[in-house]
Amino acid sequence: MNGSTAQELLARTHALLLDFDGPVCSVFAGIPANTVAEQLRVVLADEGHAQLPAAVRATSDPFDVFRYAATLGQAEARYVEAAFTAHELEAITTAEPTPGAHDLIHSWHQSGRPLAIVSNNSTQAVRTYLDLHALAHQINYVSARTSSDVALLKPDPHLINQAVTALDVEPEACTLIGDSLTDIEAAHAARTAILGYANKPHKTGPMGDAGAQAVITTLG
Repeated sequence: MNGSTAQELLARTHALLLDFDGPVCSVFAGIPANTVAEQLRVVLADEGHAQLPAAVRATSDPFDVFRYAATLGQAEARYVEAAFTAHELEAITTAEPTPGAHDLIHSWHQSGRPLAIVSNNSTQAVRTYLDLHALAHQINYVSARTSSDVALLKPDPHLINQAVTALDVEPEACTLIGDSLTDIEAAHAARTAILGYANKPHKTGPMGDAGAQAVITTLG
């Protein structure tokens, strides 16, 4: 599972699907994810949910807090999701591009093949980033979070299926580049190929074990 294998995979790919946070940029480079997670815990506390499970109190991942909020009820999910989106939009102004990501987008666009962003992050955050970096015209579709329904987020295949339908291609002709095991699970469920992006050394083995067709450590 190396660069040549990845090149072979992409050479036979008709439509490329890119996860956003990781493969395109580091969303929380300027505003750390643990800061956002804490702010979402404050939102829950303000609404009377101060007694949180230990795992939710300790997590540095805002998605964990969001998913927990959804277990409390639709109202809790809605106001936490709204706060989450606001923090994402603030963070996106300081998001750091992943080395090689913009070049990959440019090259793929020049090849004439379609490209979609598939992300659990909010659609507003993704589109704001694409506008800030003059990439919007090179992206055919954005399939990202538009509601407080956590069941529609990866590892569920919904967002991938939505992108595949919008691009009017067969799932087997698509490859998702993702940096998490949930991306691999979602790709398998959607019947697309999956190229694992191991942006941290400890991810390489687990991604291969989880069934990624290839694993890369850089996007170059």
